[in-house]
Amino acid sequence: MGEHSKALEFYEEALKIRDKALPSHHPDLAASFSNIGTVYHNMGDYAKALELYDKANEVLKKTLLPNHPYLATSYCNIGQAYNNMGDYAKALEFYDKALKIREEALSSNHPDLGTVYNNIGLVHSNMGDYLKALELYGKARQIVEKALTPHHPDLATFYNNIGQVYYNMGNYLQALEFYDKALKISEKALPPNHTHLAAAYNNIGQVYNNMGDYAKALEFYNSCYTILEKLVPTTHPSLASFYNNIGQVYYNMGDYLKALEFYDKALKIREEALPSNHPDLAIFYNNIGLAYNNMGEHSKALEFYEEALKIRDKALPSHRPDLAVSYNNIGQVYNNMGDYAKALELFDKANEILKKTLLPNHPHLATSYCNIGQLYNNMGDYAKALEFYDKALKIREEALSCNHPDLAVGYLSFAACYERMGDYAAALNAVQSAFEVQEKAFEEDNPTFARTYNWFGRVYRDMKDYSRALLCFEKCLVIAQRTLPEGRLYQAITYSNIGDIHGLMGDYEMAVSFHRKALNIAENIQCNPLECATIYTNLGETYRQMEDYSTALTYFEKGLELRENKLPKNHPDLAVIYHNLAKLYLASRQYSMAKKNVQQAVEIAHQKLPLNHPHLLDYQETFEKIPKKF
Repeated sequence: MGEHSKALEFYEEALKIRDKALPSHHPDLAASFSNIGTVYHNMGDYAKALELYDKANEVLKKTLLPNHPYLATSYCNIGQAYNNMGDYAKALEFYDKALKIREEALSSNHPDLGTVYNNIGLVHSNMGDYLKALELYGKARQIVEKALTPHHPDLATFYNNIGQVYYNMGNYLQALEFYDKALKISEKALPPNHTHLAAAYNNIGQVYNNMGDYAKALEFYNSCYTILEKLVPTTHPSLASFYNNIGQVYYNMGDYLKALEFYDKALKIREEALPSNHPDLAIFYNNIGLAYNNMGEHSKALEFYEEALKIRDKALPSHRPDLAVSYNNIGQVYNNMGDYAKALELFDKANEILKKTLLPNHPHLATSYCNIGQLYNNMGDYAKALEFYDKALKIREEALSCNHPDLAVGYLSFAACYERMGDYAAALNAVQSAFEVQEKAFEEDNPTFARTYNWFGRVYRDMKDYSRALLCFEKCLVIAQRTLPEGRLYQAITYSNIGDIHGLMGDYEMAVSFHRKALNIAENIQCNPLECATIYTNLGETYRQMEDYSTALTYFEKGLELRENKLPKNHPDLAVIYHNLAKLYLASRQYSMAKKNVQQAVEIAHQKLPLNHPHLLDYQETFEKIPKKF
C-alpha cells in the first residue's frame, strides 16, 4: 500500500513490546529490526535500513547456527541495501554468504537458491556485466522451472529479469520474447487486475518505446494504467511511474510540453508519498530537467538537475553511479551554454565516479566518454574528440549486441566530428555504419532513421552533392511525417535543411518557401530558442545570397537576439552569426560595420577555439577582404 509511516508506527510498537518482554538476543527482535529496516529501504533511506539490517544480523548470529536459512535471508537483505546504494562489491559479498548457506542447507532445486542466483544476477546487471547476469539468471531459471509449476507467478519474475538484461543490451526482440513469457504466465495465474500484470504491460511498453514504436508503447502503457486505476488511489507511487513512462514516450517524440505535463503529474504524486530526500524524487527532477534542456530553457534545466543532485548527494554514497548521472546532466547544460570549462569539470567528476564503481566495459562509461568527446568536438579539438569517441565505441562493441542502437549513436558521433574536420569521406562511412546497425535493429520506417538520413543529407551537402543531399533530407521528412506528430521541431529543422539545399542549387523561391515552413512551426511551438535562431540565420543567409540585404539583416538580427539572450557572450555560436553579419555588411560595402562584426567573431574564436579551427580561418579570411583603410 505504500503507507510507510503507518507501517513504521506498528512495527515500532511491536519492537517496544518485544524489547521489554524478550531477551536482547531473541530472534523475534531480529524480525522487528528487519521489518523496520525494510520500510526504510522502501523509503530510500538505505543507510538507516542497513543499520537495522545489521542489528537484526547481529542478533541472529548470536542465536542461530551459522548455516541457518534465516541468516541467509538476513545477508540477502544487507546485500540488497548495498546494491541499491551502488556498492556492488559489498552487495556481492553478502549475497555470496547467503548463497553458501543455502547451498549447504537446502536441496539443489530449492526456490530460495534460485532467488539468491537471481539477486547476484541483478548486481552483475547493474555493473553492466550482462553475460554474467544472464549466466546467473539461467541458473535461477533452471531451478525454478523444475521446482515450480509452469504457470507459477514467481516464474514470471525470473523471465522479467532475463528480459531486462536483453533490454539493457539493446536486444529488444529477445527482451520482448521473455517479457511476453512473463505476461502469459501472469495472465493465466493472476486475476485480470493484478499489479504484476500491470508491471508486465509496463515492461513491454518500455521496449516498444525504445524501439521507436510509440503507438505500441502507449497501447501497453494504457493497459498498465487500466489495471492501476482500479487498484490504487490517485496518489499511489505506481501511478507516478506510469505517468513518468508516458512522459518518456512524448519526450522521445519531441513533444516536450506534453512530456512535462506527465512528468509534473508523476512528481506531485512522489512528493506527497515520499520523504523530500528520497532518491526516486531525483529521477523525476532529472527527467523534468531533460525536457527543459531540450527546450533550450537552460536555467530551468539547471534548477531541476541541481535539485536532483542535492537529493542524491545527501541520500547516496559519494561513489554511487546516480551521482554521475547528475554531474553528466548538469555538464550537458553548461556544454550547451558554451561554458566548456565548467562542463568538462562536471563530465570529469562523473567519469571518475563511474570508473571507480563500474566494470571497465560498462555502457554507462561509454556514454560518459561520448559526452567528453562531444565537448571537445564543440571546442574544435577534434583529435581529443575522436580519442574519447573511440574509447566509447570500443566499450559498446564489447558490451552490447551488434544491433544495439547505442552503437549507431556512437558512429554518428564520429560522423559529426569528421564532418567538422572536413573529412567527408570518413563522415560518410561513419553514417553508413550507423545505418547498417539500425537496419538490423529496427523496422524500415522507424523514426530513428530520420536522424540518420538527416546526417547523410548534411554530409552530401558538404560534399556539394546537392541532389543526393536533397533526396536524404526528403526521406528524413517522409519518415518523420509518417511516424511522429505533426508540427514538431524536427520537422522545422528538416524543412530548414531542405531550404538550404534549394538555396545552394540556386532555387531561392523554393528555399524561402521551406525556410518559412520551418519558421512557421518553430514560432508556434514551445521549443529551444536556439533552434529558432538557427532557422532565422538560415533564412537570413538565403536572402543574403539573393542580395536582399535588408531582409537578410532582419533575420540575422532576430537570430542574434535569441542567441545573445540564451548564450554566454563568448559562445562560438555567437561568432558564427557575427561572421554572417560581417559578410552581409561587406557585400553592401558597409565596411566599418563589417569590421566590427568580424572582429567580434575573431575575438570569440581566439578565446574559445583552437588556432587551427576552420571557423577561425574563415573569419580571418573575411577580415582580410575588408579594404585596408577600414
